[in-house]
Amino acid sequence: MFQAERRSSLLEGAGTLLQLVFHNTVRSIRKTHRDATIAIVYNIFQTMIMVGAFFVLLDILGLRGLAIRGDFLLYVMSGIFVFMTHVKSVGAVMGSEGPTSPMMQHRPMNQVIAVCAAALSAFYIQIISMFTILLLYHLVWTPIEIFDPFGAAMMLVLAWFSGCSVGMVLLGLKPWFPKATAIVMQVYSRANMFASGKMFVANALPAHMIAMFDWNPLFHIIDQGRGYIFVNYNPMKSSLMYPLWVSLVLLAIGIIGVFYTSRRASLSWDAAR
Repeated sequence: MFQAERRSSLLEGAGTLLQLVFHNTVRSIRKTHRDATIAIVYNIFQTMIMVGAFFVLLDILGLRGLAIRGDFLLYVMSGIFVFMTHVKSVGAVMGSEGPTSPMMQHRPMNQVIAVCAAALSAFYIQIISMFTILLLYHLVWTPIEIFDPFGAAMMLVLAWFSGCSVGMVLLGLKPWFPKATAIVMQVYSRANMFASGKMFVANALPAHMIAMFDWNPLFHIIDQGRGYIFVNYNPMKSSLMYPLWVSLVLLAIGIIGVFYTSRRASLSWDAAR
């Protein structure tokens, strides 16, 4: 009944935190389906359908000739993969357990662990899906050549990080405006189908059209990523630092909002919904 509390060292605390994040990441992956493998396969098919749809759409609209010289399907996938990683991470972080969730009643659990687990689960599923599709394409269709694989991977990480930052802002607002936040999330994901610029080559756009896209960090990430993927493309109308700074600012705002909300959380919020 009574037991003395033993203070753990910094190393033990870090190990416990990593263990909790790991188990909650596995739990987050299984939210879509009881079998984690089925959840990943479902995401693979979802990504493949989107790649196929945009491939046919760009071909019908006659935009194939405006693409970067090289593998056209790889050009399509370079935009879809980054877009999916960004949008999925936004939804995962925004949908993580809040301060009034029943999981927060367990002592080792806290919102930091919930957010980290949700973000890592989304990133893990997207990475597995991307590598599976690229491997099948490489083995079945044609060998893939990427100019700078490390740079392309860093753009994928930046897309995930920027998505987590946007998700943190929405997570802080969700307890106060649950319905409005859900609508904002849907509008944001639908708007990025076009505003991310994944169907266009930034260098080929005129100045008046660049102004329609350059506010969006995802537009810069996709364009910079294509510069690392294709040897004959040098992005000149996008910036690498802009999405990084915007993501850091949004992350700071999101952290402030989440901690402000958690200190004023009430169980009646969930009961009223």
